[in-house]
Amino acid sequence: MKVIDMRCRPAYLHDFFGATPGNAAHTAARWLNRRVGTRGDDAHFERSLSAEGFLAEVRDAGLSKAVVVGRHTPSQHLPNDFIHEIVRGHDELLGIAGIDPALQGVEGAVEEIDRAVDRLGLSGIDLEPGFGEPARHPDDPLYFPVYEHLAARGIPLFLMSGPTTPDPAFNDPGRLAKIARTFPTLKIVCYHGYWPNVDQLLGVAFRYENILAVPDMYLFLPGSAAFVQAANGFLGDQLLFGSSYPFRPIRQSIDDFLALGFKESVLDKLLYGNAARLFGL
Repeated sequence: MKVIDMRCRPAYLHDFFGATPGNAAHTAARWLNRRVGTRGDDAHFERSLSAEGFLAEVRDAGLSKAVVVGRHTPSQHLPNDFIHEIVRGHDELLGIAGIDPALQGVEGAVEEIDRAVDRLGLSGIDLEPGFGEPARHPDDPLYFPVYEHLAARGIPLFLMSGPTTPDPAFNDPGRLAKIARTFPTLKIVCYHGYWPNVDQLLGVAFRYENILAVPDMYLFLPGSAAFVQAANGFLGDQLLFGSSYPFRPIRQSIDDFLALGFKESVLDKLLYGNAARLFGL
């Protein structure tokens, strides 16, 4: 069974992921593990406090690829060069770059896209409008030059969503429609699947096939069963697996995914094929 984990970060990447045992962020990482259904040791992620430990975790889980995601927001900046350093030379790892045109300027953000893809070898661009200062919706005109550039180059866009958005009003999947309609060749990947607004996301994904969902750790929480029902039908080419490690164990997440009720006929696409097509593997 081939598996691409679309959201998989080592703990040593940042304090937010539990990089410093004993501090408040590490305690919060353990709390979140319990909150999203980790069974057993809620400090399991400490294995990935080193690069070697992270690679061992990925390999022991049997992943074909693990996608390490960068961020660029006012509150958390994971530099693209650091993402490159993590994934460089490891066939099991892919990297996603983070940008923010509000902080970098539109021209600077577009230049960073080209640098991240062409020089660093990263495979997509992460953008987090709802985490900006001020918070924005993804259909804000500020981002349209970025979308145009990504569409022209065939680079997938990854949007952060979900209940950790500081203001829940900015966790609104309806705002994707204008982007998907304006840029029909742009692949729009929604991390966290806009949970808990699952039905609304499914509504726009039904209408626009270039909207993809990675519910990752929220797939295992109440209210997300509609993802399973949809993936057994129209969403079969638009749903992708993610563990959201280090906030959930990789192997447990695969096992839990297999137990959710997906049809055997779609499992390979959900676990591997859809992601492989997205990245052109």
